[in-house]
Amino acid sequence: MNPGARIAAAIEVLDDIETRHRPAADALKDWGLAHRFAGSKDRAALATLVFDALRCRASAAWIMGAETPRAIMLGSLRQMRNLSADDIAMLCSGEGHAPPPLSEEERTRLATATLDGAPDPVRGDYPEWLAPAFAAAFGARAAEEGRALAARAPLDLRVNRLKATREKALAALAHLGATPTPLSPSGLRVPLSDDGRSASLAGEPAYVKGLVEIQDEGSQLAALLCAAKPGEQVLDLCAGGGGKTLALAAAMDNHGQVYATDREARRLAPLHARLERAGTRNVQIRTPRRNQDVLADLEARCDLVLVDAPCTGTGTWRRNPDAKWRIRPGALEQRIKEQDEVLDSAARFVKPGGRLVYVTCSLLRAENEDRIAAFLARQSDFEAIAAQELVAAADLPALSAFVQGDGLRLSPLTSETDGFFVAGLRRRA
Repeated sequence: MNPGARIAAAIEVLDDIETRHRPAADALKDWGLAHRFAGSKDRAALATLVFDALRCRASAAWIMGAETPRAIMLGSLRQMRNLSADDIAMLCSGEGHAPPPLSEEERTRLATATLDGAPDPVRGDYPEWLAPAFAAAFGARAAEEGRALAARAPLDLRVNRLKATREKALAALAHLGATPTPLSPSGLRVPLSDDGRSASLAGEPAYVKGLVEIQDEGSQLAALLCAAKPGEQVLDLCAGGGGKTLALAAAMDNHGQVYATDREARRLAPLHARLERAGTRNVQIRTPRRNQDVLADLEARCDLVLVDAPCTGTGTWRRNPDAKWRIRPGALEQRIKEQDEVLDSAARFVKPGGRLVYVTCSLLRAENEDRIAAFLARQSDFEAIAAQELVAAADLPALSAFVQGDGLRLSPLTSETDGFFVAGLRRRA
């Protein structure tokens, strides 16, 4: 496929996403099945075009003065790839399956339109209904934070200290351009290729042998702030695929016990293979069973309970750009309810003097500070752990820059990570 044909295909996929209200990944998969002549490079290039357009959907539409799939794609070529009106006109020749030529209005807008006077949600490329929440979290820099969330994300890896040193992993992945992450002592960062694609790790010995795991630096820091110690009893209550479970187990050097569970058994399925590859021996997976309390023996026994709470995922928009346009106010309300429920459930397992660490990949106060305040109002036997105490316990002094009240907020703009909130609570002895 030539570049123009790829752009036409991307417009087609965007139209499918819009008209059928479906995830971008599903639309791209169906397009690939219906166009088997397209090679792997074509499909990868198409995916990058589509996701880039979704990253800047609001600003692209503003530039073009229209919200059609074509307008959004044309605007995104300028916004994300810095192409000139002439460059875009050459791609839209109408020949060889390329999109029809630009109209005079399209060419003029591509050449002269700006975001001057645009509201924050347009300049920051986030849903208008979230404007009050972004303003509450970020104040005057709401649009700037939104733009950072619309950028492409690098590939971050966590060095598995059970099998390798950071230096050994760096040497093994030097051909990918891996460098140390600035904040996590166990992190590596692999840059994106010029076309915006992440390196494939499937055939990399360092990955296959468990020397490294894919994990955003922000997620690594959240696990480190738990300050899990060898010999402790630790419960990961919302373990999912187990990224933080593995990080906790490595921090404990395989001593003590980590119990991993999740309300959805299917989410735990990948963890079995990941544990084996990582050489982790101190993790028990507690798969939920109907009408059975699989955690009853842990009541008031845990030194640490990690709640990686279900959330809107606003902090991960760099990696899931279509998610920000599919989220609705009702989803936020549902997540808040779930967060309160899981926090109250977690309290049951914390022993006197033990700690509960609350983590979300959300940047909204309603899911973060407000949930901690509500929990403390309900649970009088818990108190907040000062965020600086969390930083000191993890021996990560650089994270002091991200302390806000009794929690820490990381974001692509401030920490160059995905967006995360971390807060600690202690059960009074």
